Amino acid sequence: MLKKILNENNFLNEILTILRSGADSKTLNDRLSDYHDNDIAEAFEQLNENERKALYPVLGAERISEIFSYIEDPDEYLRELGIDGAAQVLSLMDSDDAVDAMDDLDLSTRKRLVDLMDDNSSHDVKLIMSYSNDEIGSLMTTNYIVIKNTLNVRQAMQELISQAGENDNISTVYVTNKHDKFFGAIDLKDLIIARADTPLSDIIMLSYPYVSDHAKIDECIERLKDYAEDSIPVIDGSKRLIGVITAEDLMEASDEELSEDYAKLGGLSEQEDLEESTFVSVKKRLPWLIILLFLGIGVSSIVGIFETVVAILPIVICFQSLILDMAGNVGTQSLAVTIRVLADDQVSGADKLRLVTKEIRIGFFNGLFLGIMAFMFIGGYICIFKQNPVHYAFLISGCVGLSLMVAMVISSLVGTLIPIFFNKIKIDPAVASGPLITTVNDLVAVISYYGLVWILLINVLNMGG
Repeated sequence: MLKKILNENNFLNEILTILRSGADSKTLNDRLSDYHDNDIAEAFEQLNENERKALYPVLGAERISEIFSYIEDPDEYLRELGIDGAAQVLSLMDSDDAVDAMDDLDLSTRKRLVDLMDDNSSHDVKLIMSYSNDEIGSLMTTNYIVIKNTLNVRQAMQELISQAGENDNISTVYVTNKHDKFFGAIDLKDLIIARADTPLSDIIMLSYPYVSDHAKIDECIERLKDYAEDSIPVIDGSKRLIGVITAEDLMEASDEELSEDYAKLGGLSEQEDLEESTFVSVKKRLPWLIILLFLGIGVSSIVGIFETVVAILPIVICFQSLILDMAGNVGTQSLAVTIRVLADDQVSGADKLRLVTKEIRIGFFNGLFLGIMAFMFIGGYICIFKQNPVHYAFLISGCVGLSLMVAMVISSLVGTLIPIFFNKIKIDPAVASGPLITTVNDLVAVISYYGLVWILLINVLNMGG
């Protein structure tokens, strides 16, 4: 049923037919008014360059600005418009959308475009561009309704109506004092149902949440999401209202943060996408791979130290990969859980300690269960397929099972402590990537396994001697 509904609402072909109809400007825009700008943007991207260039003067700057707001990377289309046409379109876009649209353009082109935009748009765009990409100010929009706290309800409604034509975010009305400092907020519903002569102070939420313009996105995104408001005001160091963060901005920032964490967990220095060249992708992957190469050499060197053990009991090398793989898997599981816990800024030192002890217990019981399974199945395997004596087979499998349990406990600890340590020294815990944890746990597993074989089987039980 859902698939049928989605198919019925796929207007791509209809819009393409309209765009390619050759209709005049009024007819074309009238017919497109029946469709959502997101659908029009999707169809627009299917056109070739000549078709787009023919449409630009017909659609007009206002319609183009609405379409470009829904295109992820419109830099190519901005170039097609020419510098003056692009500046006109950008002036009609919301300030945050205009900044996003210019994101992939070179610095000199961006500067020329901003200088050519109208004064208000240029001011807002320069303000947003002044923040680094990890600051809340870089996500805000200047599209919001603001009124003074000295008005009554009738005057506030008149002010709302006068501003609503230029602003989309009207569900929350923000209030400032005579010095333009943030004073509070009013829910649109409360403003509508209030009596005309009611003072605004009766309906203003004075403790409405706000965020500083220089606050780090990753440090406050979860807290802002918890408020579940349509928008959150952004204030500067003087507590002046300078913008708002919308729910849509928060969702996009959250998705971006999640994508970055996935990239780091995979051992990438940055995110990748399908449009990137092979060389750019290689540059992003290579730094971690170089680090992991040297860590891998370290693991191999440790194995070399135990070559005497392998020479005395060659059969133990058959189960090395089992120990290494299970240790890596357990460490990655603990890493994922720990990073998720650390994403909550409210987590305390006691919570972290409880997490560490819990992961150790989980590693122990999982290791105990899997160690017993390994003891039984590997012992049977050595007896039946390798045709070794029963006592020999189960001594080997017992050592493998014990090594497995020890490696899993230590790997759980490593997968938990490393991200906690990174978090403590103010480094993103996602940097403790899956490949890094796996390689460290390989080192742990090799030492645990061959160390126990050397101590228990060779020195204590004199096997292979």
